[in-house]
Amino acid sequence: MNSGQPEQEGRPIGRRVLLGTLGLGALGVVAAPTLQRGLESFLGSAADKDPTGLTGLLPNGGGFRYYSVAASVPHKNATTYRLTVDGLVDRPRTYTLPELRALPQTRLVRDVQCVTGWRVPDTPFEGVRLSRLLDAAGVRPTAKAIRFTCFDGTYSESLTLDQARRADVLVALRMRDEDLSHAHGGPVRLYVAPMYFYKSAKWLSGITVTEDVEPGYWEERGYDIDAWVGRSNGRDDEPTS
Repeated sequence: MNSGQPEQEGRPIGRRVLLGTLGLGALGVVAAPTLQRGLESFLGSAADKDPTGLTGLLPNGGGFRYYSVAASVPHKNATTYRLTVDGLVDRPRTYTLPELRALPQTRLVRDVQCVTGWRVPDTPFEGVRLSRLLDAAGVRPTAKAIRFTCFDGTYSESLTLDQARRADVLVALRMRDEDLSHAHGGPVRLYVAPMYFYKSAKWLSGITVTEDVEPGYWEERGYDIDAWVGRSNGRDDEPTS
């Protein structure tokens, strides 16, 4: 639901601001609930005007943190949202939100693990298996990777083709049995269950099949391209159904 103002691409914020706001998020974790609610209310009331992206890093109920390095992110809904599948495919296509909702949905309940240390156990996600969209598009033999782009104008991610075809990788439409909120990357985000949460790109708008893996936003800043969470705990075992 747009506010009536023109949509703008997000702009990255500086490293100092990012680190400072991470500190603010940590403060919210240990602060009394009243203080935390006050911070959320103060910054949330200015979310559409905030030039720094501060509202994106506050602690939130249920253990999640809202991260965004974009100064502003346009809101998309069932009328305005589009997801494009293109690149090395025989049948490129653009999906609307109702079309994605009409496809068979898969529900996964897994832990969400952030590379910064916080964890939310047993979190339900629902959506379309990425492999289904790739099969519908007809991936060409030369393809080896997938690049994901986002309508914030800032984030991007990549997976190998084998990783993307895993049964626990979704184009997610719902989380915790509710439609994805804007703050959680809605209306559609990537969900890569066996990897750290930065691989699950928010505000997904493009799926491009490529020859090579291209480092995403966080990988260009030093994060691992392959972000498996602890092979010793079995979370990266591919499911059988």
